Amino acid sequence: MRIRVVGAGVMGRGIAQWAVTAGHTVELGDARRESVDEAVAFVRQMLDRAAGKGRLGRAEADDAARRLVPLDAPDAPGDGVELVIEAVLEDLAVKTELFRRLEEVLPATAVLATNTSSLPVTRIAAGLREPERLIGLHFFNPVPLMKVAEVIPGARTRPGLAEELAKTVRASGHAAVTVADTPGFLINHAGRGLVTEALALLEEQAAPVEAVDRIARDVLGLRMGPFELMDLTGLDVTSKVIDTIWEGFRYSGRLRPSFLTPNRVAAGLHGRKTGEGFYRYGPDAPEPAPEPPVTGDARRAVRVAGTGPHARALREALAADGAAPLPEGQDAPDALVLVPVWGDSVARAVAELGLPRGRSFGVDPLSVGRPRRVLSVTPAADPMAARDARAVLAAGGHTVTAVRDTAGSVAQRLLSSIVSVAASVAERGLARPADIDTAVTAGLGYPHGPLAWGDLVGADRLLELQSALLAATGDPRHRPTRWLAERARLGMALTDPGTGPEAAYV
Repeated sequence: MRIRVVGAGVMGRGIAQWAVTAGHTVELGDARRESVDEAVAFVRQMLDRAAGKGRLGRAEADDAARRLVPLDAPDAPGDGVELVIEAVLEDLAVKTELFRRLEEVLPATAVLATNTSSLPVTRIAAGLREPERLIGLHFFNPVPLMKVAEVIPGARTRPGLAEELAKTVRASGHAAVTVADTPGFLINHAGRGLVTEALALLEEQAAPVEAVDRIARDVLGLRMGPFELMDLTGLDVTSKVIDTIWEGFRYSGRLRPSFLTPNRVAAGLHGRKTGEGFYRYGPDAPEPAPEPPVTGDARRAVRVAGTGPHARALREALAADGAAPLPEGQDAPDALVLVPVWGDSVARAVAELGLPRGRSFGVDPLSVGRPRRVLSVTPAADPMAARDARAVLAAGGHTVTAVRDTAGSVAQRLLSSIVSVAASVAERGLARPADIDTAVTAGLGYPHGPLAWGDLVGADRLLELQSALLAATGDPRHRPTRWLAERARLGMALTDPGTGPEAAYV
């Protein structure tokens, strides 16, 4: 194809590099001709580097460079242009005016695509003479490495255009997912599950920043913890996205922002780009704090409360580590009591089961088989018993993070929110289940797509978890989605799109 990329900034350069590498001819235009020249030089440098590292053949890189055509003006006539990808300032008036000019100078068959990350595609198209030609095509930075793009048809986009464009994107080496024209589209929307719940945990002082990040990495298997991620992205950007999506979905409790972010943004604590966010950066930044030493008695008698699968798994894990948990139903004076909490708190178990409040602690079942185990400590805990409980869980070479007792503990709440937001996207029909998982794994780097991740845990267990969280907290952010509840009760996978009522009319 002959593609015109308008905007020679970071995103425009990345899109141009992706397109020429895939074999397309790319016209590159910008309001500043100097920016075009700089972008062309940059793309050619990236192609040379790829050839030097063996990712492209030398002849292939040279051919790609020759397919890059600089323009004197972004709205220059272009009889052969088949697709325009706009990557200019995130301003509705600017984008609309650009597309109006392009309508006049490009063939009527040319598809007009906007790379907007936050503006409704339908609103941009509303200012055009032919709104049916406009569609969203949202790439992620850096474009050559983030191998996914969202295809977003507006309310007036020509039927079939989304499928055609998605096919082009896939043939050019990126995954393509079709998404409804809603706030945050798909990937930014799905990403709110992790960061909003992490901020909620911080609000409640359930655990400090470093502990939440360590649990996210070592228990859930994320590449980065949520606070590390917000520092990388920039809290100013993250906060704006959170607010935009929450407001766009009419103040959904599931997407509720934190009161912590406005002051941090105002203080310039944006993350890496300002030198300080949730962590400090630069030559004067302190080294990460080491894990505190284990000081308790790992040989102290211990019993596991409960009879279900979580309790059995914890007993087996302790026995494998060399501990000798008391047989089920037995007790001993001064024995530690470990409670595998699932969606609830240790405090509730203490009250309902009559457990000794000073010697009872929670263990997150998600952490039992992981290198890092999570210990929940109530305000009534005896300090020496807490140290001994940590030592017992650390036996066998495990690292143990102690957190404040809260319903669901840290890892459960992060995972529940990730799955819940994705299930809400599926429930609203904003994207297909397979596309949700494809986009999130490619765009956010999660170890599993959120719906597939939910299936690994089990829809019934997640429904139990979220119902317990809702009952314990009364917070609507934990309300189970219809998507989850139906599939749990029907024995279906969360990734299964299911049968719709239209099947009755076929």
